[in-house]
Amino acid sequence: MSGSSVPPESGDGADRSASHRTDYAGAIYGSILAASVVATAGTAGEYPRLQAIVLLMITGLVFWATHVYAELVGERVVGQRWSLRQIRRTAAHEWSIVEAATLPAAAVALSAVFGLSVNTGLWIALGIAVAQQVMWACLGAVRAGAPRGLVVAEGFVNLALGLIIVAAKVVLKH
Repeated sequence: MSGSSVPPESGDGADRSASHRTDYAGAIYGSILAASVVATAGTAGEYPRLQAIVLLMITGLVFWATHVYAELVGERVVGQRWSLRQIRRTAAHEWSIVEAATLPAAAVALSAVFGLSVNTGLWIALGIAVAQQVMWACLGAVRAGAPRGLVVAEGFVNLALGLIIVAAKVVLKH
């Protein structure tokens, strides 16, 4: 997963300092997104396991593309076109949103290999999504040099957000 911020296009040395920043926002966001998709994914349909996997990956890709576009629009200088380099760098930076959907989707797929039900696979995927969300938040804090208390606080905040999604799944009875 990407761990650096998109550096500015200037050649004034800002690229070096920006490339050392820790930015796991996409990974955290993608994990929350994956957890939300899993929590709300129904098991109706002819191929519920395949539908859940496709839904996870397509949602990750659509949100990735949306974030790339929003980042480019938000950073645009009026009257200036985007360079191919800028588009590629932004797309690479935001790719962690898609990567965050990969492990939960793999869990749903592999649940069939182990003879588990679709519902069990979705629960495992949800657990993975929440766990990676907490991990990326803590890793980002550690790499930013945050004190231990702040690392723990960020872990708890992300765990709480994940547990809200778990509670939604329980309430929706999926």
